[in-house]
Amino acid sequence: MNRSPRTRMLAVCAMVAAAYAALTIALAPISYGAVQFRVSEALTVLPFFIPGTVWGLYVGCILANLFTGNVFDIVFGSLATLLAGLLTARFGRGGNTVRNRLLACLMPVVFNAVIVGAVITWAYEGQNIFERPGLWALNAAWVGLGEAGVLYLIGYTLMKYLPRLKFFREFVGKCNEK
Repeated sequence: MNRSPRTRMLAVCAMVAAAYAALTIALAPISYGAVQFRVSEALTVLPFFIPGTVWGLYVGCILANLFTGNVFDIVFGSLATLLAGLLTARFGRGGNTVRNRLLACLMPVVFNAVIVGAVITWAYEGQNIFERPGLWALNAAWVGLGEAGVLYLIGYTLMKYLPRLKFFREFVGKCNEK
């Protein structure tokens, strides 16, 4: 059966959303909180190769964050993933170079550190980020450290080695068909 590129991308996004949410929830003890190592964030490198997967990551993050029950986390935490994904895709358009891979991995680190750090400070600790910028900076540092660990240990490795696999190159080609 020959599927349209739009249908194929919708299916890929649904799989990415499910994978992101399932990984986050399955590894809940290390996926949530001020000190987190959200392994599912390694999937944020996918827009580097397949820009359309940004939307799957965004929906997956919303689903995973629903388990926190905190509306700020659901809205702003997911927004951090969306913004990071959009910039990751932009670096992917620049070619698969070491510089672009490093910068693409940096996007989720920066956005999650700043935004999720603020969410933790404000929504979970009940502190005003403008009155307690030091606490916000501390939370941002912890989130950023965990995010950097995931992105540079797992995400960067995936970015480097997946393109060497024929099936991955073919899959990316099919996903990016217009």
